[in-house]
Amino acid sequence: MEAGKSLDGVKIGIIGAGLSGLSLADLAVRKKAVVFVSDLGSRKDAAADEMASKGIDFEFEGHSPRLWESDMIVLSSGISPSAPAVKKAQEMGIPVLGELDFVAPYLNGRLIGVTGSNGKSTTTALAGHLIQGLGRRGAAIGNIGKPVADYADSDLEFLAIELSSFQLYWAKKLPVEVSIVTNLDPDHLDWHGSYGNYVAAKANLLKMQNPGSWAIGQKRDLGFFKDIPSDCLVGLGWGTDGPEKDNRIEMGEREALLWLEDECRVLFHYDRLPLLGRHNLENAAMAMAAVELLGLGAEKAETLLESFPALPHRCEAVTSICGVDYVDDSKGTNVAASVTALGSLPGVKVVILGGQGKGEEYGSLAEAVKKHARVAIVMGAERERIVEALQQGGVERILPARDMEEAVLQAFQEARPGETVLLSPACTSWDAYPNYKERGRHFQRLVRSIREGNEVGNTQAWD
Repeated sequence: MEAGKSLDGVKIGIIGAGLSGLSLADLAVRKKAVVFVSDLGSRKDAAADEMASKGIDFEFEGHSPRLWESDMIVLSSGISPSAPAVKKAQEMGIPVLGELDFVAPYLNGRLIGVTGSNGKSTTTALAGHLIQGLGRRGAAIGNIGKPVADYADSDLEFLAIELSSFQLYWAKKLPVEVSIVTNLDPDHLDWHGSYGNYVAAKANLLKMQNPGSWAIGQKRDLGFFKDIPSDCLVGLGWGTDGPEKDNRIEMGEREALLWLEDECRVLFHYDRLPLLGRHNLENAAMAMAAVELLGLGAEKAETLLESFPALPHRCEAVTSICGVDYVDDSKGTNVAASVTALGSLPGVKVVILGGQGKGEEYGSLAEAVKKHARVAIVMGAERERIVEALQQGGVERILPARDMEEAVLQAFQEARPGETVLLSPACTSWDAYPNYKERGRHFQRLVRSIREGNEVGNTQAWD
């Protein structure tokens, strides 16, 4: 059974009752399919109420025989190919589709696909912001928090879609006009099993793009783009290194330039961008290049950068206390993200690290901490492994912390005027928080409590 325009009477089982699963179920119902949602997790009352209100049958806490009566099974975002339910469906010969392949036939407009290890959300949001600011009908969707299925059959002209490696693992049918791969570093190795498998999932974005479409990526990652014709490839690099005739984004001292067939166009001047960090200059350059390559005009879009709000928990400036800046990079959930944050923000740091690991090694993190930080404060389930790596890497001042409260208090006591306290954990939040957002919000509350002069140690002051 192929996914397509007509689903009248087709029995569709959807695995997962999270945000993307509910959106997929809603789309399938609108297409007149017979829908059954099955979730291994405990009952979610809000999700159950929503499905019941739409007449969608569902179950929690396991997969019953009804799931195997489906004509096709659709996977919500994050479902692993090693999941027992997926393997059983495949053994039974039931077609298994990922989220993107199910939705793709219903997407209209010109598509920008954005993936990478870090910077995806900012780049996607920037592209959407620029497109809308230019007076065109567009949206930033996908893994950024707005399920792709919500935009099925929309009349928008442009969709900038953030795509995770989980989504791309299953994807074969999403025809994008511009692909952006922000960067490639090890991530989600616990899910994919190896860095090679992780990169292979990302590569599906390029395999799906329309012939003659543009692909944008880091020069250091160009080996990843081996299947893309060189005249459709735009590599980003700092300075003027590399073949002069290549299509490229040249990151200069004060501005980003786009070179196409020996013609140079200014993408933007750095002082236009309100975001912190060198890595955000790269994100902006890629988003601006996409706008230019789509024929919308980077020159018209440059002023729109000034009104772009920083996304929460991504090198987000919180406040300053006694000459010390506090920055929330709770979204730094892998080693590469934290290494980038440490190197991109100016000055000396007191860095807060730790959480639940993803199976990564911490050698490169130790190098970055030694180079850019004076103090490392380490908490969470990975504390011992990170502390060991920092010690082996020659980091001199390492302070263990029981939790975020103790970490922030120690950072306040250690930081000197002119320095930056940076929360960039290099780990997920799942050992102590439901997600990175809650971790970041907690950090910000603690910092603001100090700023407001609340008594240290008063638990009410930390609420």
